[in-house]
Amino acid sequence: MSPSVRQTNLLIFIICTAMMLAAAYMEHVMKMVPCSLCITQRGFVVLTGLLALIAAIHNPADRGRRAYAIAGILSAILGACFAGRQLWLQSLPEDQVPACGPGLAYMFEVFPFMDALKLLLQGDGNCAHVDKILGLSLAAWTLMAFIALAGVNLYQTLRSTRRAWA
Repeated sequence: MSPSVRQTNLLIFIICTAMMLAAAYMEHVMKMVPCSLCITQRGFVVLTGLLALIAAIHNPADRGRRAYAIAGILSAILGACFAGRQLWLQSLPEDQVPACGPGLAYMFEVFPFMDALKLLLQGDGNCAHVDKILGLSLAAWTLMAFIALAGVNLYQTLRSTRRAWA
């Protein structure tokens, strides 16, 4: 027996919550400073999780279920793009790594909003630093998680269900 649509959405939410708790642990306990691309990826983890939570609470019929799942797929794909960009920056030879940029708070204080947002989304030399867990960089783990989240949301769009009241 497969899990209900609501249970699957709650699973997505729990995975995203666990990812954010792990990120908070690494930042505050392990003292790893997140780069701008890491912060952007966190935003897409939160968005993917919130979409799943709202879908679980709302528990709509087929069209609504598919709409939430497609939004979750798009969020996960965008997050995967930023994780992929960070992996690309990490793979560059040292002489080709972009210069390190200013801090996030400084960027949004000094630069116009759109310029600061562009700098945030591009990443800089700080994003080329590689922290590894079990032999893979954090960006690689995040990329795999986004691919899995997109896959579960794809399953939600394709599955055939009768109205689930549970």
